[in-house]
Amino acid sequence: MKKLIEGVQRFQKDSFPAKQPLFEELANGQQPLALFITCSDSRIDPNLLTGTEPGELFVLRNAGNVVPPYEMVRGGEAATIEYAVKVLKVDDIVICGHSHCGAMAGRLAPESLNELPAVRDWLVHAEASRSVIPEDYGHICDAPDPLMIAVEENIFVQLEQLRTHPAVADALSRNELTLHGWVYQFETGKVFAYDSEKNRFLPTDARVS
Repeated sequence: MKKLIEGVQRFQKDSFPAKQPLFEELANGQQPLALFITCSDSRIDPNLLTGTEPGELFVLRNAGNVVPPYEMVRGGEAATIEYAVKVLKVDDIVICGHSHCGAMAGRLAPESLNELPAVRDWLVHAEASRSVIPEDYGHICDAPDPLMIAVEENIFVQLEQLRTHPAVADALSRNELTLHGWVYQFETGKVFAYDSEKNRFLPTDARVS
């Protein structure tokens, strides 16, 4: 806690004064650019990764960047998605998985979750359905990597489950919303975005849309 408290003190002394006009403006409301759905993993910092300021990302985090189907679980995830789309009217939703994901490792080795029943039950929503995974889709890595493949598969599954949310389906039908699937390799700093036309994940420096 000592480090956290010292960090708050540095924020109040140095960071806040430098951005005080921005924070005062944000007191009047928020207009985020996107809903960013990612893992709870402490190695991911969405604002640092995307170079965004406070107020520019509406962030939803949980183990495995999971979006339960709307009819199965109407909890915090569903409420956050609904608010982002219907009230904040974000233009984009990004589902961002990452390398070395503990949740996906647990999905690959269910026996490792015997002492974690809540995690085991949660990851039911990350079970890959082959019906939503494009055939022969391109992998990030040339060498077979079961964990990275699971991370990629999970992006497809969560994007499909995201489409079951009425607010999302409605916005998509009016072309008011775009969905994106990303994978972040935190050890290299690289981000790969799924390109549906090329049917593979491409480095974000190779595409801007």
